[in-house]
Amino acid sequence: MSSQTDIPRKSIYRLSIYQRCLERLKENGLKTVSSNALAKAAGVKSTQLRKDLAHFGQFGTRGLGYNVEALVEVITGVLGTNSLLPVILVGVGNLGAALLRYRGFVKEGFEISAAFDADPNRAKLVKANVPVMEVSLMAQFVNENNVKIAILAVPPETAQEVANNLVQAGVQAFLNFSPTVLKTPDNVIVNSVDLALELEHLSYFVK
Repeated sequence: MSSQTDIPRKSIYRLSIYQRCLERLKENGLKTVSSNALAKAAGVKSTQLRKDLAHFGQFGTRGLGYNVEALVEVITGVLGTNSLLPVILVGVGNLGAALLRYRGFVKEGFEISAAFDADPNRAKLVKANVPVMEVSLMAQFVNENNVKIAILAVPPETAQEVANNLVQAGVQAFLNFSPTVLKTPDNVIVNSVDLALELEHLSYFVK
């Protein structure tokens, strides 16, 4: 099995897609699935699927395919989503408030345990099932609750400062919705979601 640092980030990303496909198969009562069928459902080539899974061990039986339930358990263990992982959200504007209401995080093994905003009145304006606190309390919360993942939905001019404070507090991964490039240490992962850029990509295909 490869060490964690040897595994390409794109393979980890595809692992999440495989898991979603397997969960749907499981819900439909299927016990086994071939590599070709799983690859087609995930939108990749079967050779890519087998290569990605090979990073984590040997799976499947020739002629029978993969045991759906067993592979779900393996991927869940690899991704670390077999128990709810605490996540914080920073920035509770329109986008942040919408993310707080999104129910899909828990389904995938993540729980937004607290949200933070620079506006002390934001907690009164946002209806949420998690506490919305002042950003000054953020580092203490991260330390006390062993939070390793943060979602950033803050203005671009404050994103880097917020990220710096969170890295110092112990955060190791960011889902960044702020339209800016974050500079972080090599051991900190940043996945950025630039909504305007994604629309720009789509515009190319509808000309």
